Amino acid sequence: MKTILIATDFSPVARNAVNYGIDLAKSIGHSVTIVHVYQVPVAFADGPMVLVSLDDLRSSAEKQLDQLKSDLHHVHGNAFKVYTEAILGNVVEELQHVADKLDPFAIVMGATGLTGAQRVLFGSTTLFAIRKLTYPVIAVPEGKTFGHGIKKIGLACDFREVVDTTPTRFIQQFQKAFKAELHVLNVDFQDREFRSDTPEQSMLLHTLLEGTNPVYHFIEEAEISTAINRFAEENNLDLLITIPKKHRLLEAIFRRSSTKKILKEARVPVVGLH
Repeated sequence: MKTILIATDFSPVARNAVNYGIDLAKSIGHSVTIVHVYQVPVAFADGPMVLVSLDDLRSSAEKQLDQLKSDLHHVHGNAFKVYTEAILGNVVEELQHVADKLDPFAIVMGATGLTGAQRVLFGSTTLFAIRKLTYPVIAVPEGKTFGHGIKKIGLACDFREVVDTTPTRFIQQFQKAFKAELHVLNVDFQDREFRSDTPEQSMLLHTLLEGTNPVYHFIEEAEISTAINRFAEENNLDLLITIPKKHRLLEAIFRRSSTKKILKEARVPVVGLH
């Protein structure tokens, strides 16, 4: 049985992401593994000084995970498999280590979160995770529920080097798992991004996506994040797939300032695929 890996810092946004991840897992028959990565709070005066003992940090993390697991079993029943783990370290590095062991279907995180000595800065951490982790990362906006499920998936694409940059296997995996429509979005303004090989690249993408029956949408808009958010809302997308490390179009979205904006304003979960 595959698992959905969920990262939490116990903030309300992260708790909402837990609920989303569980509903997602139940819809495709997967288990859930919830991970809390904690770090040692340090104060600086004449030198670095640890504020809380490692034992206390570990104990607090494990107690919160135990309570969360108990709450989830109360709602979903003991038959639903929920595993938990508290880990000391860097959030993204530890998530990669856990994912390498579990080979999850996806990693689910809140799009933003709390800050503080014992909490992770989840907004920037989620962005870093989307860009660095080698597994699909689903960033769930505040208040977003799984609802009716995933019926419509959007894929943002710039039609550049599609053979080398399109994670075909993951896209097909998501589309097949949810039996969802696939909508390919291309944003341009006055043909600024159009190149001589764009028609050929679009045909190559269509070949790569064979079997998914994609529908193509060409959007005339100067502001990429605005265009994507508007399309997602107006067309009731349930998931937006991005390729942040490789596509120039998505690099524009995933610059720190733009990413913070899209993760804050997006009304649908954003998935980073590599």
